[in-house]
Amino acid sequence: MKQKLNRKVALVTGSGRGIGRATALKLAGEGARLVINDLDEGPANEVVKEIRWRGGRAVACIGSVTDPEFADRFVKTAMDEFQSVDIVINNAGYTWDNVVQKMSDEQWQAMIDCHLTAPFRILRATQPVIKKLNEADREAGRRVVRKIVNISSIAGLFGNAGQINYAAGKAGIVGMTMTLAKEWGRLDTTVNCVAFGFIETRLTVAADSGATATIEDHEIKIGINRELKESILRTIPLGRTGTPEDAAGAIYLFCAPESDYISGQCLLCSGGVTGI
Repeated sequence: MKQKLNRKVALVTGSGRGIGRATALKLAGEGARLVINDLDEGPANEVVKEIRWRGGRAVACIGSVTDPEFADRFVKTAMDEFQSVDIVINNAGYTWDNVVQKMSDEQWQAMIDCHLTAPFRILRATQPVIKKLNEADREAGRRVVRKIVNISSIAGLFGNAGQINYAAGKAGIVGMTMTLAKEWGRLDTTVNCVAFGFIETRLTVAADSGATATIEDHEIKIGINRELKESILRTIPLGRTGTPEDAAGAIYLFCAPESDYISGQCLLCSGGVTGI
Protein backbone atom coordinates (compact mmCIF):
# COMPACT_ATOMS: atom_id res chain seq x y z
CA MET A 1 0.00 0.00 0.00
CA LYS A 2 1.33 3.42 -0.96
CA GLN A 3 2.40 5.66 1.90
CA LYS A 4 0.08 8.66 1.99
CA LEU A 5 2.83 11.19 2.75
CA ASN A 6 5.50 9.72 0.51
CA ARG A 7 8.39 12.21 0.12
CA LYS A 8 6.49 15.04 1.83
CA VAL A 9 8.74 17.22 4.01
CA ALA A 10 7.38 17.83 7.50
CA LEU A 11 8.73 20.26 10.09
CA VAL A 12 7.64 19.48 13.67
CA THR A 13 8.60 21.67 16.61
CA GLY A 14 9.05 20.06 20.00
CA SER A 15 9.38 16.63 18.41
CA GLY A 16 12.03 15.16 20.67
CA ARG A 17 9.46 14.06 23.25
CA GLY A 18 5.79 13.44 23.89
CA ILE A 19 3.19 14.47 21.34
CA GLY A 20 5.78 15.87 18.95
CA ARG A 21 7.80 12.67 18.95
CA ALA A 22 4.72 10.52 18.37
CA THR A 23 3.66 12.83 15.54
CA ALA A 24 7.06 12.71 13.87
CA LEU A 25 7.10 8.91 13.99
CA LYS A 26 3.54 8.76 12.64
CA LEU A 27 4.36 11.01 9.69
CA ALA A 28 7.62 9.17 9.00
CA GLY A 29 5.69 5.92 8.96
CA GLU A 30 3.58 7.37 6.16
CA GLY A 31 6.68 8.25 4.14
CA ALA A 32 7.34 11.86 5.19
CA ARG A 33 10.83 13.22 5.57
CA LEU A 34 11.22 15.02 8.90
CA VAL A 35 12.93 18.04 10.40
CA ILE A 36 13.02 17.25 14.12
CA ASN A 37 13.29 20.02 16.70
CA ASP A 38 13.89 20.01 20.42
CA LEU A 39 15.49 22.28 23.00
CA ASP A 40 17.92 19.48 23.82
CA GLU A 41 20.20 17.69 21.39
CA GLY A 42 19.82 14.24 22.96
CA PRO A 43 16.06 13.68 22.52
CA ALA A 44 16.05 15.20 19.02
CA ASN A 45 18.90 13.01 17.83
CA GLU A 46 17.25 9.93 19.31
CA VAL A 47 14.12 10.55 17.23
CA VAL A 48 16.23 11.14 14.12
CA LYS A 49 18.06 7.89 14.82
CA GLU A 50 14.79 5.97 15.28
CA ILE A 51 13.31 7.29 12.03
CA ARG A 52 16.45 6.38 10.12
CA TRP A 53 16.52 2.92 11.74
CA ARG A 54 12.99 2.41 10.41
CA GLY A 55 14.16 3.31 6.92
CA GLY A 56 13.03 6.93 6.88
CA ARG A 57 14.85 10.21 6.48
CA ALA A 58 15.19 12.86 9.16
CA VAL A 59 17.47 15.67 10.29
CA ALA A 60 17.61 17.59 13.57
CA CYS A 61 17.33 21.34 14.11
CA ILE A 62 18.17 21.97 17.76
CA GLY A 63 17.13 25.08 19.64
CA SER A 64 14.39 27.10 21.26
CA VAL A 65 11.47 28.13 19.09
CA THR A 66 11.45 31.43 20.99
CA ASP A 67 14.88 32.39 19.66
CA PRO A 68 14.21 35.21 17.14
CA GLU A 69 16.60 33.55 14.68
CA PHE A 70 15.14 30.05 15.03
CA ALA A 71 12.36 30.29 12.45
CA ASP A 72 14.64 31.13 9.53
CA ARG A 73 17.09 28.43 10.57
CA PHE A 74 14.29 25.85 10.89
CA VAL A 75 12.96 26.50 7.40
CA LYS A 76 16.47 26.70 5.95
CA THR A 77 17.27 23.28 7.41
CA ALA A 78 14.34 21.78 5.49
CA MET A 79 15.28 23.47 2.25
CA ASP A 80 18.98 22.63 2.52
CA GLU A 81 18.31 18.99 3.35
CA PHE A 82 15.13 18.19 1.40
CA GLN A 83 14.47 21.16 -0.93
CA SER A 84 10.84 21.47 0.12
CA VAL A 85 8.39 22.37 2.87
CA ASP A 86 5.06 20.51 2.72
CA ILE A 87 3.87 20.23 6.32
CA VAL A 88 4.52 22.50 9.31
CA ILE A 89 3.36 21.49 12.77
CA ASN A 90 3.67 24.09 15.54
CA ASN A 91 3.70 21.76 18.51
CA ALA A 92 6.40 22.96 20.93
CA GLY A 93 5.09 24.16 24.26
CA TYR A 94 4.98 23.93 28.02
CA THR A 95 3.04 25.39 30.94
CA TRP A 96 4.08 27.80 33.68
CA ASP A 97 0.99 28.18 35.83
CA ASN A 98 -0.19 30.62 38.44
CA VAL A 99 -3.32 32.52 39.38
CA VAL A 100 -3.51 35.98 37.86
CA GLN A 101 -2.66 37.97 41.01
CA LYS A 102 0.54 35.95 41.52
CA MET A 103 1.65 35.70 37.90
CA SER A 104 4.76 37.63 36.94
CA ASP A 105 5.27 39.49 33.69
CA GLU A 106 7.97 36.93 32.91
CA GLN A 107 5.54 34.02 33.26
CA TRP A 108 2.99 35.78 31.08
CA GLN A 109 5.45 36.68 28.35
CA ALA A 110 7.07 33.23 28.32
CA MET A 111 3.77 31.58 27.36
CA ILE A 112 2.92 34.19 24.74
CA ASP A 113 6.41 33.91 23.24
CA CYS A 114 6.30 30.11 23.07
CA HIS A 115 2.71 29.47 22.07
CA LEU A 116 1.95 32.47 19.86
CA THR A 117 4.99 34.49 18.80
CA ALA A 118 7.11 31.46 17.90
CA PRO A 119 4.48 29.92 15.57
CA PHE A 120 3.94 33.37 14.03
CA ARG A 121 7.64 33.69 13.24
CA ILE A 122 7.86 30.17 11.84
CA LEU A 123 4.87 30.70 9.56
CA ARG A 124 6.13 34.12 8.51
CA ALA A 125 9.45 32.52 7.52
CA THR A 126 7.62 29.70 5.75
CA GLN A 127 5.34 31.84 3.57
CA PRO A 128 7.89 32.96 0.93
CA VAL A 129 9.11 29.38 0.57
CA ILE A 130 5.63 27.95 0.14
CA LYS A 131 4.72 30.74 -2.29
CA LYS A 132 7.72 29.96 -4.47
CA LEU A 133 7.08 26.21 -4.35
CA ASN A 134 3.43 26.77 -5.21
CA GLU A 135 4.33 28.92 -8.20
CA ALA A 136 6.69 26.21 -9.47
CA ASP A 137 3.98 23.56 -9.03
CA ARG A 138 1.46 25.57 -11.01
CA GLU A 139 3.92 26.29 -13.79
CA ALA A 140 4.54 22.54 -14.03
CA GLY A 141 0.80 21.88 -14.24
CA ARG A 142 0.52 20.07 -10.93
CA ARG A 143 -1.49 20.81 -7.80
CA VAL A 144 0.24 20.16 -4.48
CA VAL A 145 -1.65 20.82 -1.26
CA ARG A 146 0.53 21.83 1.67
CA LYS A 147 -0.50 21.63 5.31
CA ILE A 148 -0.12 23.76 8.42
CA VAL A 149 -1.26 22.31 11.74
CA ASN A 150 -1.16 24.52 14.83
CA ILE A 151 -1.63 23.14 18.33
CA SER A 152 -4.06 24.67 20.79
CA SER A 153 -5.65 23.34 23.96
CA ILE A 154 -8.99 22.93 25.61
CA ALA A 155 -7.73 25.71 27.91
CA GLY A 156 -7.49 28.02 24.91
CA LEU A 157 -11.11 27.31 23.95
CA PHE A 158 -12.76 27.37 27.36
CA GLY A 159 -10.18 28.81 29.79
CA ASN A 160 -8.65 27.06 32.78
CA ALA A 161 -8.08 28.36 36.30
CA GLY A 162 -4.42 29.10 36.97
CA GLN A 163 -3.49 29.21 33.28
CA ILE A 164 -4.37 32.69 32.08
CA ASN A 165 -1.04 32.98 30.24
CA TYR A 166 -1.21 29.55 28.60
CA ALA A 167 -4.91 29.90 27.78
CA ALA A 168 -4.35 33.31 26.18
CA GLY A 169 -1.57 31.94 23.98
CA LYS A 170 -3.60 28.90 22.98
CA ALA A 171 -6.64 31.06 22.21
CA GLY A 172 -4.47 33.29 20.06
CA ILE A 173 -3.21 30.40 17.95
CA VAL A 174 -6.81 29.63 16.99
CA GLY A 175 -7.23 33.16 15.67
CA MET A 176 -3.93 32.86 13.81
CA THR A 177 -5.14 29.63 12.23
CA MET A 178 -8.40 31.14 11.01
CA THR A 179 -6.61 34.16 9.56
CA LEU A 180 -3.94 32.22 7.69
CA ALA A 181 -6.54 29.82 6.29
CA LYS A 182 -7.96 32.87 4.52
CA GLU A 183 -4.56 34.19 3.44
CA TRP A 184 -2.97 30.93 2.29
CA GLY A 185 -5.83 29.27 0.43
CA ARG A 186 -4.50 30.88 -2.75
CA LEU A 187 -1.24 29.00 -2.12
CA ASP A 188 -3.07 25.63 -2.07
CA THR A 189 -2.21 25.42 1.62
CA THR A 190 -4.63 24.35 4.34
CA VAL A 191 -4.27 25.79 7.84
CA ASN A 192 -5.93 23.96 10.71
CA CYS A 193 -5.64 23.57 14.45
CA VAL A 194 -5.91 20.72 16.96
CA ALA A 195 -6.94 21.55 20.54
CA PHE A 196 -5.99 18.87 23.04
CA GLY A 197 -7.67 17.84 26.23
CA PHE A 198 -5.76 15.81 28.80
CA ILE A 199 -2.84 14.01 27.09
CA GLU A 200 -0.37 11.99 29.17
CA THR A 201 3.12 13.49 28.74
CA ARG A 202 6.02 14.37 31.03
CA LEU A 203 4.24 17.69 31.68
CA THR A 204 1.13 15.99 33.05
CA VAL A 205 2.68 13.57 35.56
CA ALA A 206 1.41 13.67 39.13
CA ALA A 207 2.67 16.85 40.79
CA ASP A 208 3.70 14.97 43.93
CA SER A 209 6.41 13.22 41.90
CA GLY A 210 8.52 16.34 42.37
CA ALA A 211 9.38 16.44 38.67
CA THR A 212 10.81 19.60 37.13
CA ALA A 213 11.88 20.65 33.65
CA THR A 214 14.60 23.11 32.69
CA ILE A 215 13.12 25.38 30.01
CA GLU A 216 14.67 28.65 28.86
CA ASP A 217 17.02 28.65 31.87
CA HIS A 218 14.09 28.23 34.27
CA GLU A 219 13.59 25.22 36.51
CA ILE A 220 9.82 24.80 36.29
CA LYS A 221 7.81 22.43 38.41
CA ILE A 222 5.75 20.19 36.18
CA GLY A 223 2.78 17.97 36.82
CA ILE A 224 -0.81 18.12 38.00
CA ASN A 225 -2.21 17.57 41.46
CA ARG A 226 -3.10 13.89 41.81
CA GLU A 227 -6.61 14.61 43.10
CA LEU A 228 -7.18 17.01 40.21
CA LYS A 229 -6.06 14.37 37.73
CA GLU A 230 -8.51 11.90 39.18
CA SER A 231 -11.26 14.51 39.01
CA ILE A 232 -10.42 15.27 35.36
CA LEU A 233 -10.54 11.59 34.50
CA ARG A 234 -14.10 11.35 35.78
CA THR A 235 -15.18 14.06 33.32
CA ILE A 236 -13.84 12.34 30.20
CA PRO A 237 -16.65 10.49 28.41
CA LEU A 238 -14.26 7.93 26.91
CA GLY A 239 -13.11 7.09 30.43
CA ARG A 240 -9.37 7.55 29.95
CA THR A 241 -6.75 10.18 29.32
CA GLY A 242 -5.19 10.48 25.88
CA THR A 243 -1.83 9.12 24.81
CA PRO A 244 0.75 10.89 22.63
CA GLU A 245 -0.23 8.45 19.89
CA ASP A 246 -3.88 9.55 20.20
CA ALA A 247 -2.73 13.14 19.82
CA ALA A 248 -0.53 12.30 16.84
CA GLY A 249 -3.48 10.65 15.14
CA ALA A 250 -5.52 13.84 15.39
CA ILE A 251 -2.69 15.89 13.91
CA TYR A 252 -2.24 13.35 11.12
CA LEU A 253 -5.87 13.78 10.07
CA PHE A 254 -5.03 17.30 8.88
CA CYS A 255 -1.84 16.10 7.12
CA ALA A 256 -3.43 13.29 5.12
CA PRO A 257 -4.67 13.89 1.56
CA GLU A 258 -8.24 13.13 2.65
CA SER A 259 -8.28 16.56 4.37
CA ASP A 260 -7.15 18.53 1.31
CA TYR A 261 -10.42 20.51 1.25
CA ILE A 262 -10.57 21.19 5.00
CA SER A 263 -9.10 24.49 6.19
CA GLY A 264 -9.68 27.02 8.94
CA GLN A 265 -10.89 24.39 11.40
CA CYS A 266 -10.12 23.68 15.05
CA LEU A 267 -10.50 20.02 16.01
CA LEU A 268 -11.04 19.18 19.67
CA CYS A 269 -9.16 16.00 20.61
CA SER A 270 -10.30 15.44 24.19
CA GLY A 271 -11.95 12.05 24.57
CA GLY A 272 -15.37 13.70 24.40
CA VAL A 273 -14.80 16.60 26.80
CA THR A 274 -16.49 19.70 25.35
CA GLY A 275 -15.71 22.25 28.04
CA ILE A 276 -13.92 22.81 31.34
